[in-house]
Amino acid sequence: MRTGSEPTTARSPLRLRLWLSVWGLIWAGTGTAAFALAARPGWAAACGVLLLIVTVDLVMVLRHIHQGPHYQPGRDVPPYEPDHGGTGRRPHR
Repeated sequence: MRTGSEPTTARSPLRLRLWLSVWGLIWAGTGTAAFALAARPGWAAACGVLLLIVTVDLVMVLRHIHQGPHYQPGRDVPPYEPDHGGTGRRPHR
């Protein structure tokens, strides 16, 4: 069941987000370790926070991929109004 007027062939960029998260996980982990070994605790903490954010994003992406192509938002997410060809702006008078 569709909840809006999205195209039936719409695709989600979850696979791209997955690989970008993996890439970020590698770099943030490497940065955390390198700055910790170089005795730079501020930069190591910054990379550690980034590592935490990337890990949470990776978990969410994997969760959405696991839900499959038939994932639908919950009942609390209303359908959106379709674009009727307008620009969304008032015409100038």
